[in-house]
Amino acid sequence: MAAPTEHVESTSKETEPPETDRTEAPEATESTEKFDSGSDEPEPGEEEEEEEPPGPKTRDTPLDIRLEAAANSVALHPSRDVLVCGDVDGDVYAFSYSCTEGENRELWSSGHHLKSCRQVRFSEDGLQLYTVSRDRAVHMLDVERGQLVTRIRGAHGTPINSLLLVDQNILATGDDGGTLKVWDMRKGSAIMDLKQHEDYISDITVDQAKRILLTASGDGTMGVFNIKRRRFELLSEYQSGDLTSVALMKRGKKVVCGSSEGTVYIFNWNGFGATSDRFALKAESVDCIVPITDSIMCTASMDGYIRAINLLPNRVIGCIGQHVGEPIEEIATSWDSRFLASCGHDQLIKFWDISSLPKTTVSEYRKRKRKDGRMKSLSKKALGDSDFFSGLAEETEKKEEEEQEEDDDSDSGSGSD
Repeated sequence: MAAPTEHVESTSKETEPPETDRTEAPEATESTEKFDSGSDEPEPGEEEEEEEPPGPKTRDTPLDIRLEAAANSVALHPSRDVLVCGDVDGDVYAFSYSCTEGENRELWSSGHHLKSCRQVRFSEDGLQLYTVSRDRAVHMLDVERGQLVTRIRGAHGTPINSLLLVDQNILATGDDGGTLKVWDMRKGSAIMDLKQHEDYISDITVDQAKRILLTASGDGTMGVFNIKRRRFELLSEYQSGDLTSVALMKRGKKVVCGSSEGTVYIFNWNGFGATSDRFALKAESVDCIVPITDSIMCTASMDGYIRAINLLPNRVIGCIGQHVGEPIEEIATSWDSRFLASCGHDQLIKFWDISSLPKTTVSEYRKRKRKDGRMKSLSKKALGDSDFFSGLAEETEKKEEEEQEEDDDSDSGSGSD
């Protein structure tokens, strides 16, 4: 009986002051709102997640750049994250690149060449860009705007194939007929014009003193030219196949030439007549060589592989990356030595992380070769673009190396090739 009585009393209290209910209702609402807003404070994370979407993904290397046509040449700016490439249609493109997804940008394009652009090179200060083409012209462009500044029409009698900037004003060009020309761009004329090769000049390099030019040729010889005295010095003995690339190693004490046979020929400085050593790679060719350190270089080949090579002792360190099933035309290093860029027939410019390559050490002791014949992968993308599968590959390689080391410790005769 007590419950009904309490109910009646409470009802009578509510009905006695009806005006109080009207006046207190808004206050109750306000207090409720304050309480509700306070109750949301422990869950600010949900609102923050909705207001702040996750930022753009950062990668180890920039995304691939897809071109409209296959590029013959790629060059990276000496002080900025900018690259240029020249393609088979004669067009030149400039891109900025970044490890942040979606940040690669086309800066400008130039269509001044009438035929295939075969080589592109930045000046030392990065303000000018030089290009050569099958149309036999030499162009100088402004890097910022991509505008043509200087054109030398009919610079050669046959299509130009190679280009080297000796310094800010002097450049060298080689053509399909074997002619080498050295230009003083202040005068806009050639100060050297020599034909010593019987076939195309594939590549040109110069010593640190800017005195001796070395050329690789399709006739199988390396040419030696003295810029200071403006004369031809000598040709090396003939090698098997075309010489496709040339570079200086071991602080200028060694000269290496790649060949269409897949062999690297090694010359001593001042011993240019005959090779001092040779190193045969399991590659279809060695079309491009880029020095990374005094002893380590990267090579690109028609089989689509980029190999890291140690010179003396001669070893294939491993695979940097590949354009699967497509020949690679050229490779180049970034200004900070962090990336290697490559262009191939797949119409892609790819980036590879080589930051750890200079720290690589190669033992005189030659390890037993892999049973499956695969090269060691030196980057996450070496065997493909999938991080998942590259992780599996790295784990497999670690196990194989551990097994190799165990075999080497237990078998003293395992140092044979």
